[in-house]
Amino acid sequence: MRKSWAGWAAIALACAAGPAQAGEFEFTGYVEPELQLFLQKASRPEQPRANMSLAGEVSAKYFWDDGDQSFVATPFMRLDMHDDKRTHVDLRAFKYAYIDGAWEFRAGVDKIFWGVTEAVHLVDIINQTDMVEDVREREKLGQPLVSLSTYQRWGTVDLYVLPWFRERLFPGANGRPATDIPIDTSQTKFESGRKRRHVDFAARYANTFDIWDVGFGYFRGTGRKPILIPGLSSGGSPVLIPYYAQIDQLSTDIQATKGAWLYKFEGLWRKELNDRYLQGTGGIEYTLYGLFDTPSDLGIVAEYIWDERGANPQNPFANDVFAGVRWTANDIADTSLLTGAVVDMDTQATFFSAEFEKRLGQNYRLSVEARLFAGQPASDPYYTLKDDDFLQIRLARYF
Repeated sequence: MRKSWAGWAAIALACAAGPAQAGEFEFTGYVEPELQLFLQKASRPEQPRANMSLAGEVSAKYFWDDGDQSFVATPFMRLDMHDDKRTHVDLRAFKYAYIDGAWEFRAGVDKIFWGVTEAVHLVDIINQTDMVEDVREREKLGQPLVSLSTYQRWGTVDLYVLPWFRERLFPGANGRPATDIPIDTSQTKFESGRKRRHVDFAARYANTFDIWDVGFGYFRGTGRKPILIPGLSSGGSPVLIPYYAQIDQLSTDIQATKGAWLYKFEGLWRKELNDRYLQGTGGIEYTLYGLFDTPSDLGIVAEYIWDERGANPQNPFANDVFAGVRWTANDIADTSLLTGAVVDMDTQATFFSAEFEKRLGQNYRLSVEARLFAGQPASDPYYTLKDDDFLQIRLARYF
């Protein structure tokens, strides 16, 4: 990977090279200690009941040529007390961008998000998931790419070439939350003979029609979510081995805004190995503004998640309902609370989450999160997390 990052650094710096010009420089970042408290005894004796770690991220941005050219570098690092797999460094961004009228060119490492729904982001496909940061799969690793975008009256088109694949990060033997059977990334397998060097392609068209925001996406390449295959470690212990298949995916994401109502939908068709299937998720969000004659707002969210394959080991959400509320105080401290639960309609297994955030003074932000798993049967993919309920507290110092 060192040669890969160095190569992208050389490309980005070469693109940015040119006559010296006055520009604008921005430097921001944060340092964030974290405490995790697990409510149950772990399934493996080496896993702790409490864990501490320290994370930090800096972002250096340089703009010149009246803002038409820019370079951004955003490294991230976490040091974990117990889990050496969670101790990691990543470039969330390391990119050069050039804008020429209605066209934009980018090269380097970047994060690209597709999707509109709250509980599950089905169509978000370009970046790999950073599982050691968030069990809900919302944190992403930086993706090496070259992209070309055009912004026209008839819509926006984004084209991506993705020349290097990044494997998903999983907790180590001492990490939590984690599967009961460890995941052995040293035995990772690929359908493509080019493995990490397989070149992937993606494209997206997006436009707004009255109250509708519509996007259509296409991806062809190495699937970001691995199939976990039972195997044995070098010492003969049971492990799960990641297998990355080649996929073709067509997707759409649609959102309509009508007054206080939001209507959302994400759907995809995917070809993977010898299987072809559909997945979809959609729902509504209604916001009560000025709750009880205060500045605060309350959003009520309801979504349904469906998988044509039904219950399967690769996807825990096949016939599930999500219900939640989002409260925003709209105060000087940016206080907010998001809480909700995903319920399996077949087994009544429940995944509950709550997230509270509040700024303390000018430079600090407190975040408190809770994750609870209840009623998972042995057939549920989240069954191995049944003893990993946890409370997580972070206090970030921004600069």
